Amino acid sequence: MRYSRELKFGIIVIGALFLVYFGLNFLKGINIFSSTYSYYVQYEHIGGLVVSSPVYVRGYKVGQVDRITHDFSQQKPFTVRFSVLRDVRLPKGTIVEKHDDGLLGGRALQLLKPMPGDWTGDFYDENDVIASQIALGLMGELSSVLLPKIEQFSNQADSLLRSIRGILESESLQNTLESVEKATANLVVTTSKVNNLMTNQVPQILANTDRMIANFTQVGESVDNIIDNIDVGEINKILSSLDHTIASFGTTAGGINDLSIGLLQVSSSADSLLIDLRQNPRRYVHFSLFGRRDR
Repeated sequence: MRYSRELKFGIIVIGALFLVYFGLNFLKGINIFSSTYSYYVQYEHIGGLVVSSPVYVRGYKVGQVDRITHDFSQQKPFTVRFSVLRDVRLPKGTIVEKHDDGLLGGRALQLLKPMPGDWTGDFYDENDVIASQIALGLMGELSSVLLPKIEQFSNQADSLLRSIRGILESESLQNTLESVEKATANLVVTTSKVNNLMTNQVPQILANTDRMIANFTQVGESVDNIIDNIDVGEINKILSSLDHTIASFGTTAGGINDLSIGLLQVSSSADSLLIDLRQNPRRYVHFSLFGRRDR
């Protein structure tokens, strides 16, 4: 009975240790029942890579990181041992790339196998050191894309700010601002004058206009009264007397016309006589000391 109890206790302890070992490896993602090959890769910095970080081939998990050691006397101080399934053979020319694993900052290894034309037909042996490289990652890619654009935008913004500064410091802008200030002052004065006009003079003008309209109305009413009081018969008598006067004036004008013609004839005869007298004086006057000579 004593040996059987010790045997049972030993079996329980061994089973517990196995469960603890299996559980820890399971939590680490290590399958202790599958056979694997181990390889090594070296990096200058591991950037968050830890034990149990996954190893992928084209996004498919084929292994994990088993151990990370360091020797800072070397150019690449970090040596990473990782294991992959035995059915995943690594051809010569394979590169182990460290890259971002998701958006939470995790790191993983990715096996980049050579193209069929670049493969020599040989495979890496277990525990060989494989070439490495580091991917830019999401932030690195964003930086490589955004930084040139940010730099270009910064240069454009700087040029724009210099242009704006030059415009602000230019003499033409100062003159324009002074002109605007003067125009604003003139506008204030004009507005004040308009307000004064609307307050004081416009009401007086409207009052005068009302009085003028009232006077025109009174004149119109007076004209209407005059027109209403006109006697048509009296107007006819006045027009008849005016016609008689015009006719008498016409007769008188005819007599005056005859008199004018007679005077013109007399004037013409007198003129002819004077001309003849000037040309033939002896015909009208004769002087002789011895008396008149008979013709």
